[in-house]
Amino acid sequence: MGERLSPVINLDALQPELITAPPDESPKKYRGAMVAPISPRVGAQKLGYNVTIVPPGKAAFPAHNHYGNEEMFLVLEGEGELRVGAERYPLRVGDVIACPVGGPETAHQIRNTSASATLRYLAVSTMIFPDLYQYPDSGKTGASHFLGFDESGERRIVRLRNREADNLGYWDGE
Repeated sequence: MGERLSPVINLDALQPELITAPPDESPKKYRGAMVAPISPRVGAQKLGYNVTIVPPGKAAFPAHNHYGNEEMFLVLEGEGELRVGAERYPLRVGDVIACPVGGPETAHQIRNTSASATLRYLAVSTMIFPDLYQYPDSGKTGASHFLGFDESGERRIVRLRNREADNLGYWDGE
């Protein structure tokens, strides 16, 4: 059995990583955001958490909704805007945000509205797999399943994304 991880980590010990994707999959408006994983550093098993760092005028992720996982956010630094469905809510330090599971009416996105200051927030999520999600702005759907970790400690995840209009028929190719 491996060495037991400390259940405590200070935010200043986190190591932010640039959110990366191939250029054709990551619109310019999302580039530059970073995520500092916490869960694997403290041995969390049923909750995923990280600190997300968003540059001025950007968002870390497109608007999306989950059918499996609920998310919660706590604004640590900066200000921004929460979009849920068609509604917009201003955000400031200390705000706690609930994003329950549901359809496109629950689709959410946090955007940094500042012209010069960074937005930092704690993100917490249940880790229910498989998860199904939608991106209502682009008409995409997706699913993911966490398979565990490889020998080097990297997460192994099966991800599928498509546009609903491109779904194959049940008997297609059979």
